[in-house]
Amino acid sequence: MAENGASARRASAYAEGVPCWVDAQLPDVRAGKRFYGGLFGWTFEEMRPGAPAWARLDGEPVAALVPKVDGRMPTVWTVYFAARDAVGLAGRIREAGGQIVTPPEPVGGLGTTALVADPQGAVFALLQPAQEADGTAFAGFGRRHEPGAFAWAELYTRDTEAANAFYGDLFHDALFGPGAAPDVGRAAVTDVFPAEMPPHFLVHFGVEDCEAALAEVTRLGGRVRVPPFGTSYGTVAVVSDGQGASFALLQR
Repeated sequence: MAENGASARRASAYAEGVPCWVDAQLPDVRAGKRFYGGLFGWTFEEMRPGAPAWARLDGEPVAALVPKVDGRMPTVWTVYFAARDAVGLAGRIREAGGQIVTPPEPVGGLGTTALVADPQGAVFALLQPAQEADGTAFAGFGRRHEPGAFAWAELYTRDTEAANAFYGDLFHDALFGPGAAPDVGRAAVTDVFPAEMPPHFLVHFGVEDCEAALAEVTRLGGRVRVPPFGTSYGTVAVVSDGQGASFALLQR
């Protein structure tokens, strides 16, 4: 995931533990561009054939669609949490019983990223922005908390108390510190999904009208996985695109 657009290069704006980026691993990025462009009004910038497609909302970066090169990997949306030191944070995750799926490594133009999992197997990513010579860096979302942009990430887990302890220790300031306004919550898997569903993060995108957005998902070839239900943070519906990547629609 490399980014050359000036609008996406800015001083880091996200404290450690704040969701700062999302991407989807897709077998067919071109089909993904049609689906998400139609659903959210995203436009796309692709640096070269086979490279990730950067999604923009009103010119600002909101997500990336990444070609899936390994068929064994899931077709899925991944949430990235901001990190001051990705190597050190990955080490703390391992010490706390988590796993390192992909070790921290530089990704051109983006920074240092790592793919990790919590002790219950929920996968997420870390992003440590690359510092440029002029002091700027790619920080992540250019727009969020609005229709067509990232709005929330919900962790669905088997043991909510264990999740509270793990993430509370890992990202205490972002979750509980002074002035914290978390963009992430947690719930039991069985609150929404069948008991056999593995623990996972569900990325939420904002919509103005959930029912209208569901109709558009269906028209574009996606599926409604869980009809709208009420939460403390808004009305949510779980859907998937035409390639099986699940995400949620959130109407505040």
